[in-house]
Amino acid sequence: MVGIVERLVSDELRELFPRVMPEASSRPQGGGRRWHDDREVPAAIVFVATSGCAWQRLPTAPFGLSGATAHRRFSEWSKARVWAKLHRVVLDELGARGELEWSCCAIDSVNMRALKGDLTGPNPVDRGKHGSKIHLITERTGLPLSVGISGANLYDSQALIPLAKGTPPIRSRRGRRRHKPEKLHADQGHDYPHLRRWWRGRGITHRIARKGIEGSQPLGRHRWTIERTMAWLAGCRRIHRRYERKADHFLAFTSIACTLVRYRRLAE
Repeated sequence: MVGIVERLVSDELRELFPRVMPEASSRPQGGGRRWHDDREVPAAIVFVATSGCAWQRLPTAPFGLSGATAHRRFSEWSKARVWAKLHRVVLDELGARGELEWSCCAIDSVNMRALKGDLTGPNPVDRGKHGSKIHLITERTGLPLSVGISGANLYDSQALIPLAKGTPPIRSRRGRRRHKPEKLHADQGHDYPHLRRWWRGRGITHRIARKGIEGSQPLGRHRWTIERTMAWLAGCRRIHRRYERKADHFLAFTSIACTLVRYRRLAE
């Protein structure tokens, strides 16, 4: 029978972690407690991300470590950008297998409430309550390519260029690495002349709904995949509502959710 640790972190995913993890620190004087392996801690962090439980509520028996230990390792790995590196490794594996469709991409965002912390702001669609926003770019089939966070009061248009520049060069089955799609689909929130000029300058065809002329519904047949991906991310309960004070911790949980979406495709 497969245990909870093996179910959360499979053998294939476990093989990817040593490529992105920093070296384990050692005590000069020797001794100390047993160092948990590279499967127990990631499984505990994934459990917190998917279940939404507090670190103090983490069950000790299945993972063999306390919530304080898991949170400390999560903080260290977030500072070392482990989750961003894992994001790129999984994308490279998918690109090498030809699983990424570069014919077009879509961009969208989703709001959620936040108690307090960095990169929060009054949410204009939630009676001005504090919130954060997740910005996402996906390829044609809905796999996340780039993700970012901001305050809920940031316009989607202001996050588009940094999000596009944040797409890493990804391996291809043949030829050089790629980081630009052939076409972009976006809603009316991105309908600005300078953004259209920026996309044309990069050699990317854009299909952005024009304000006052057409709605976003005709683009639904192209953008439904990113809407589905947003629903998948909502299944990661830790980002359903933001509790992290530090922005890099919230971004780390968002990256974990995106990595799980991509890894499901890789494991198929």
